[in-house]
Amino acid sequence: MSYVLSLLFGYLLGSIPFGLLITRAAGLGDVRNIGSGNIGATNVLRTGNKGLAAATLLLDALKGTAAALIAGRFAPELALAAGFGAFLGHLFPVWLGFKGGKGVATYLGVLLGLAWQGMLVFAVVWLAMAFLFRYSSLAALAAAVAVPIALYFISTPQIAGLFAVMSLIVFIKHHANISRLFAGTEGKIGAKG
Repeated sequence: MSYVLSLLFGYLLGSIPFGLLITRAAGLGDVRNIGSGNIGATNVLRTGNKGLAAATLLLDALKGTAAALIAGRFAPELALAAGFGAFLGHLFPVWLGFKGGKGVATYLGVLLGLAWQGMLVFAVVWLAMAFLFRYSSLAALAAAVAVPIALYFISTPQIAGLFAVMSLIVFIKHHANISRLFAGTEGKIGAKG
């Protein structure tokens, strides 16, 4: 029962659509009507407002961190359930008809809450790939491959396994981006929608 409650707690926290709320509060309308139609930081960046994109990235990450840390205070194993719930909540928020973001920022936030070393691996790989190729999706996918491998060596099998599952979901959620990358039509970082 504790696992179910932790998963549900994480899900509700993760389902808060910060990208949508922030852009609406700033008077920019519905972020789902531009670019990829996503509610995440990369699409918020397409509004041309770097500050709002950074705020979205931070808040989407922190909801994953908060879920893991709060549940972890009750029992360490509950942190994994709550973190996974926050990740799923961002992907499938009940408030938006289960149509959410792609989960990268929340993935990063859960990493911070469960295995901060993995967050550093993610950040280094993402930044290197983004600098070299200027595709947020490609950077995220490369980092999502690197993280479970790194966690296998620097963390517990449970955490490494959780992030292997989450990385697979990140790939599934990026299927359209992968197609555009192969077609050469994927939008680059900083391009307006």
